[in-house]
Amino acid sequence: MNRIYLDNNASTALDPKVLEAMMPYLTAHHGNALSVHSYGRDVRKAVEDARDHVAALIGSSSREILFTSGGTEANNLAIRGVVKAHEGGRRKIITSLVEHSSVSGPLADLAASGYEVVPLPVDGSGRIDAESLKAALDESTLMVAIMLANNETGAIQPVKQLAGLAHEAGALVHTDAVQAAAKIPFTVDDLGADLLTLGGHKFYGPHGIGALYVRKGTSIEGVTFGASHEGGLRPGTHNTPGIVGIGEAARLAAERGEEDRRHMAKVTGHLEERLLREIPASKVNGPPLRDRLPNTLNLCIAEAEAESLLLGLDVAGIAVSAGSACHSGGIEPSGVLLAMGISRSDALSSLRISLSRCTTADEADRFAETLGRLASNLRADHESPGS
Repeated sequence: MNRIYLDNNASTALDPKVLEAMMPYLTAHHGNALSVHSYGRDVRKAVEDARDHVAALIGSSSREILFTSGGTEANNLAIRGVVKAHEGGRRKIITSLVEHSSVSGPLADLAASGYEVVPLPVDGSGRIDAESLKAALDESTLMVAIMLANNETGAIQPVKQLAGLAHEAGALVHTDAVQAAAKIPFTVDDLGADLLTLGGHKFYGPHGIGALYVRKGTSIEGVTFGASHEGGLRPGTHNTPGIVGIGEAARLAAERGEEDRRHMAKVTGHLEERLLREIPASKVNGPPLRDRLPNTLNLCIAEAEAESLLLGLDVAGIAVSAGSACHSGGIEPSGVLLAMGISRSDALSSLRISLSRCTTADEADRFAETLGRLASNLRADHESPGS
């Protein structure tokens, strides 16, 4: 069976060139980057080269990049670190109802500690209206934390516009760009971000490595304690193989980004058109493809439970998801879809389909054929007498 992997928003395959770059640091180059001898110096150079590649991908200075264990740690450090460093009276943080749990989680904890957390609503396409942010901003706002692109629907938020409003009110801006990296072009200056999060395994790098951009002059403190790694903000011995991996992944993304984006958009568009044409009562959750990630399609198939579709697809060797991989173990409807005004029943009948730069049109067609057959069978069972 030739398996088809269409769950790339959960995790992408490690690029062979990334693995090749990592291998020396899993074997011969095993020194500690802070050691003064030659083993340490060799490793330290590799770490700094990787930092340069990550910085180049997002248009920052390498001195503004620090490495973490992944997007979750980077998001927590960005939010908690800014709160810890702040000495004034600003105690409001504005976010959205569709953030990843690594943002909504620490914000919920801060709310329990007395901070005012204001989650902005989204429209039917999953996007924030700038007017709602304008109405929520005031002199007590410390930070606006809005993701760049949603992990379930692919909806791209107008971060540049939102950041302009936030800065006018004297607030900092953090954006979770974990899903956006290598899928849409951006720089930190274009976005107006003061802090920005990346995760290596979302753009063909290894698991267990991420990066946080912190604009020069932004007040932030560490929230874990130990040695003085990463400017004292993230102690712990460097994960050198992972850092080299995310650096090489960033270099490759910068090199081939436009080609990959065009390819994914073409295949995604073809797949979307075919599914909507061939599966009755199917519809897209989210904005048009021009306003979402080029690899992402969130599809509702009425009267066909997503859980049953997932099981049938898995038996056929096809991997998709029913939402965020961090919550895919349960049968609760997606909070992102509910926030968009989608009914509970439709949310439970929705699949997240996410392509990679390696997904072919043939794979998309084979998936569409299989999904169409499964959906037809489920609807027939639903409509049969006594069902």
